[in-house]
Amino acid sequence: MKKIILISLLTCIFFLGCNKKQNSINLDDAKIIDLTYSFGKETIYWPTAESFKLDTVFAGITDKGFYYAAFQFCAAEHGGTHLDAPIHFAKGKQTIDKIPLTNLIGKAIVIDIKEKALGNKDYLIKIDDFKNWEQKNGKIFDGAIVLLNTGYARFWSDKEKYMGTAELGPDAVAKLHFPGLDPKAAEWLTKERKIKAIGLDTPSIDYGQSVLFKSHQILFKHNIPAFENVANLDNLPPKGAFVFALPMKIKGGSGGPLRIVAFVNSN
Repeated sequence: MKKIILISLLTCIFFLGCNKKQNSINLDDAKIIDLTYSFGKETIYWPTAESFKLDTVFAGITDKGFYYAAFQFCAAEHGGTHLDAPIHFAKGKQTIDKIPLTNLIGKAIVIDIKEKALGNKDYLIKIDDFKNWEQKNGKIFDGAIVLLNTGYARFWSDKEKYMGTAELGPDAVAKLHFPGLDPKAAEWLTKERKIKAIGLDTPSIDYGQSVLFKSHQILFKHNIPAFENVANLDNLPPKGAFVFALPMKIKGGSGGPLRIVAFVNSN
């Protein structure tokens, strides 16, 4: 019964405002790809942010004779696989609890720029990278969730390789090196295409050496949220995946932990 309800719900969402051909996924045979890193002591955060902490409230046999476990966690909004809400860099724009679910659920495309990004840790993803994708796959459709695969997920367990430094504190920020989105490309996406969300497999939509975070500013001004530290993008096709990106619903929050998954046809 639960499966029937889930399939019915997904089918309604899949076809909402879309044509049937573009969204045909056999849910019975679809693979579910987890695009989320687990949260724990190894989770990567910005050098100036508080890391994830999990404290034990109780774990063991109670005085009534049954087993019970409870924990409490503490962490910054922005770390691990997480969502940046538009309010993060755009005054008056959506907080994390106000982002419409329709902006977090939908068809995804994956722009693969691993070859360029792995050869240049400060690579800026350019307009031409999107146009090259379009030459092979067609124009980016309205309402796309755009995912950028830089290849840096392979370094997740090594903080220095993943973000340029393992140091903490304000002085470490200047030592950050990882690819991000060129502000010119961010502007192009907002003016020439109609995407509803964007994500990538690095700590920030702006590259590590950014000091003004212009891509954040440009995207968020248009209420386009960003997913950061996304995992397993190598397991998604250039197009055809269907993504659910559901963050912790923090009232008034500028971001929060994100559970993001993709449905992909198995054949």
